[in-house]
Amino acid sequence: MDYRRAENLEDAVRLRREMGYPFVAGGTDIYPAIENGARFPGLIDVSKVEALRGKIRREHDAWIIPALATWSEVVAADLPPQFDALKQAAAEVGGRQIQNAGTVAGNICNASPAADGIPALMSLGAGIVIAGSSGEREIPLEEFVLGNRKTALQEGELLRAVKVPVRAARCASAFRKLGARRYLVISIVMAAATLECDAGGRITYAGISVGACAARALRLAAWEQALLGRSIADLHALEVAPAYLAPLSPMDDIRGSGAYRVHAAGVLVREALAKAAVRLNEQVS
Repeated sequence: MDYRRAENLEDAVRLRREMGYPFVAGGTDIYPAIENGARFPGLIDVSKVEALRGKIRREHDAWIIPALATWSEVVAADLPPQFDALKQAAAEVGGRQIQNAGTVAGNICNASPAADGIPALMSLGAGIVIAGSSGEREIPLEEFVLGNRKTALQEGELLRAVKVPVRAARCASAFRKLGARRYLVISIVMAAATLECDAGGRITYAGISVGACAARALRLAAWEQALLGRSIADLHALEVAPAYLAPLSPMDDIRGSGAYRVHAAGVLVREALAKAAVRLNEQVS
């Protein structure tokens, strides 16, 4: 296997364009894939590229998560309550060793339907900053992950950072995951909810995303729309209409049937909304 180490962002883009090899940083996805029989002619190591590193920080109207931020760094970062779901998801990404090495960009670019970090970021309205030979472009996360192991990256491009819009002070989120056991398990279903409200406790933004119930994580737009303008005190009384879960199309496998996953998704979303509402009540009162 050929091995190349990129010295900077331009070098990484050039190597990708010329060689076409996969990028590797933490290696928590690609090395198990190799152990399971995947074969690659070479790898491009981007772990030393400074432009992909740095602290999670606020810049003007957005929070910037560098591509090589690890899940342990996400957990440790000083972030507002809107990031609670992402922190909760970060603590569920494998064990501590995986969290110390695995990166946010790697989790997204691996594009697994069961990737824990994607629903949380999607509920936050995250966007993806893509670097390539012709410059940079930004697209919403839901347009970046196209399907199982498929992304919108074009030839010679890489994910440089994740951008999350700064929400109002009254904003909270929550993440819920269903697995065969508490830790170190692939998700059967997961859900994330982000809620923002005004001073009167009425919802002004709702982001709801479900993972492992289709070829990629999905936002539930009908459910989000149904929440706008409602009081957070009334969330417990809102019925789960079939239309809210209509975008989901989970498969049957050894971990659960499709029907079970759809039912579980509805339960997990309601639990995530309830947890986020409790945090919002604390901020409003």
